[in-house]
Amino acid sequence: MTGVPVPGPGALGAEDVTVVVNGRTLVDRVSLHVAPGEVLALVGPNGAGKSTLLRTFYRVLRPTSGHVLLDGEDVWRMPGKRLAQRLAAVLQETAGDFELTVYEVVAMGRTPHKRAFEGDDAEDRDIIMGSLEELDVAALAQAPFDRLSGGEKQRVLIARALAQRTGTMVLDEPTNHLDLRHQLDALRLVRRVGVTAVIALHDLNLAASFCDRICVLDGGRVVATGTPQAVLTRDLLAEVYRVEAEVSRHPGTGIPQITVVPDARRDGRPVERG
Repeated sequence: MTGVPVPGPGALGAEDVTVVVNGRTLVDRVSLHVAPGEVLALVGPNGAGKSTLLRTFYRVLRPTSGHVLLDGEDVWRMPGKRLAQRLAAVLQETAGDFELTVYEVVAMGRTPHKRAFEGDDAEDRDIIMGSLEELDVAALAQAPFDRLSGGEKQRVLIARALAQRTGTMVLDEPTNHLDLRHQLDALRLVRRVGVTAVIALHDLNLAASFCDRICVLDGGRVVATGTPQAVLTRDLLAEVYRVEAEVSRHPGTGIPQITVVPDARRDGRPVERG
């Protein structure tokens, strides 16, 4: 990748984090530690607390109790600019419409590294264009962001986070709206740049393929944490997702592969009678 290298990654963690909103507990005493350079997937059914937990990492939502730590320092005690120099985020609600070009949106990622009203220098431009190229949107640099497709917008927002050049990233469903090729490209990129990353994913097969560990949430609580091989079992999928699934191993990599077994009675298909 062009431009300066990504800074060394830091350790990210949640210490007994609870989030209560309008009397409802969305995250319940979650403790989670991500080592420097590790990629961890947050998985679980809708409403499990994945997005809520990620928002506490990036200071969008303050924990009711507990602490979020970056290299041992509480993120809520850090100046906002310094946090933005060290941690980047791709959150679902950031996918709104900006009256900016694609280039200008990605250039926003350089803001934490600049003084007020300071323009882009040659290094900034190199980083911005390199990030656009990595996400296959360089040809759209001068296009209005608000006229892009959902998948194109998502790639631009990932490019913006990449241009921020932090050592740690949190990504909330970064593969949403992306076709299969760009899903793979985005997750390969996170691994290649070597950042510490926490990624909320719905696709368990992608989580198993690209993440070092998986943390399963259900009802705001941690159900299991470990390697994909240890966590993704038939029993856990039945307990958490309420589905019957077969878990096999890829013959070359040993990575778990999950196939949901349809229930004819529930899925509306004709039931064969003996």
